[in-house]
Amino acid sequence: MPEKNTTIQSDGFSAEERAAMKARAAELRAEGKKGAKKADGLQAVLDSIAKMAPEDRALAERVHVTITATAPELSPKTWYGMPAYTNADDKIIVAFKNSGKFNSRYSTLEFQDAANLDDEDMWPVSYALQKWSPAVEQKVIQLVKVAVS
Repeated sequence: MPEKNTTIQSDGFSAEERAAMKARAAELRAEGKKGAKKADGLQAVLDSIAKMAPEDRALAERVHVTITATAPELSPKTWYGMPAYTNADDKIIVAFKNSGKFNSRYSTLEFQDAANLDDEDMWPVSYALQKWSPAVEQKVIQLVKVAVS
């Protein structure tokens, strides 16, 4: 049997992951120059959403509207090039990861460590989003309210 060639070199990151890291580095450089102003963060989020594929953009727009209406105390900013929302301590509470970013089957709404979703010894922190509906909107509202409580 012929041996398979296993000498393909890889640094462990896909092109999409490298692009996300470059985007995050650019965000950090920008924060050092002009600070993390809410208006700049909002514009960065809107620009990020505008660059998404139509299906992802439609979801991201609804997520953005729902989060900002439900928790106006959260500040929008980009995180690894994705829309995210931070608390007063600049800790990420929730982020939207669009399916096109890493060629995944669905977009996700991801809650981070600063979110108050703790429920005993185990709880979900990432939710798949394929379509927006009134039921999805109500679930997002409920989760965001608990996350910022």
